[in-house]
Amino acid sequence: MAENLKVTLVKSIIGRPAKHRKVVVSLGLTKLNRSKEFKDSPAIRGMINKVSHLLFVEEVNA
Repeated sequence: MAENLKVTLVKSIIGRPAKHRKVVVSLGLTKLNRSKEFKDSPAIRGMINKVSHLLFVEEVNA
């Protein structure tokens, strides 16, 4: 597994279930095409898996 994950929001959260919106906002992704880096952990992987259809994920070796 990589040390860090770069997560980009590529699809809108408009019209998505409330649970999906909460997960995306808790990841800190509020606008389209914004990216954030996270340490690779099971909690972050679980959040990403929940809304994977809205995100683009890259593994980054820092």
